[in-house]
Amino acid sequence: MLRIAVPNKGSLSGPAAEMLHEAGYRQRKDAKELVLVDPDNQVEFFFLRPRDIAVYVGSGRLDVGITGRDLLLDSASDAEEVLALGFAASTFRFAKPVGAEISSVQDLDGLRIATSYTGLVEQHLAEHGVKATVTKLDGAVETAVHLGVAEVIADVVETGTSLRNAGLEVFGEPILISDAVVIRPKGAGEDPAVEQFLRRLQGVLVARRYVLMDYDIRAEKVGAAVALTPGLESPTVSPLHTEGWVAVRSMVLRKEAQRIMDDLWSIGARAILVTNIHACRL
Repeated sequence: MLRIAVPNKGSLSGPAAEMLHEAGYRQRKDAKELVLVDPDNQVEFFFLRPRDIAVYVGSGRLDVGITGRDLLLDSASDAEEVLALGFAASTFRFAKPVGAEISSVQDLDGLRIATSYTGLVEQHLAEHGVKATVTKLDGAVETAVHLGVAEVIADVVETGTSLRNAGLEVFGEPILISDAVVIRPKGAGEDPAVEQFLRRLQGVLVARRYVLMDYDIRAEKVGAAVALTPGLESPTVSPLHTEGWVAVRSMVLRKEAQRIMDDLWSIGARAILVTNIHACRL
């Protein structure tokens, strides 16, 4: 039975559960459940703190897990990323008091930095040859400068509102661009159960990104139409009962669907329909 670690709370939890549900897996109905068995899919889910998931997976106790890229790298565990899931995006950055004469990572030499991600920060500083004192805080990192614990902080930045309210501003290049990822132990051999799990999640990602587009068009204009809707491999073209007309079916990017419909209409396509894709294997 495949053993999978899933975030039990926070910004990763809800989207992860939704994606697993779309992939056909059972999900818990009670947030207090710590273990859930899905016998139909031969899977056992373990609901853990997001920060601990990389440690459990890296130890080999669990086969695969869903966590944040930032948490994976900060843990320094023996786990590796195998699939990006496209949700819970965030940017990890340095922030300083507004007006402070600090503009790059090199200016941090000899300073005190407060963060919840000491592993990430220490690795980043080492890569740039900078020596600084890194202090670990589990929460409210924004107040560290005001209370004199540090001159600079490093934290996850989404809108920047919390930083501005604390009189801080970001500087320099991002330390890391993060989102939710699937991880597994480093060096793990091929496992058909893990491959099937990844295929299911990849199917959800494709279904969210693409839609199915159908339309009718005169046969002599198929070339121009297919240039607009080439599909992933090749569109399906079928003759209609009305002579000289064909029906075309193709997958197109969801974000471009409206523009493509306009372009198809302008070259004579009619009966243009767009349908959601609920699942796929490509």
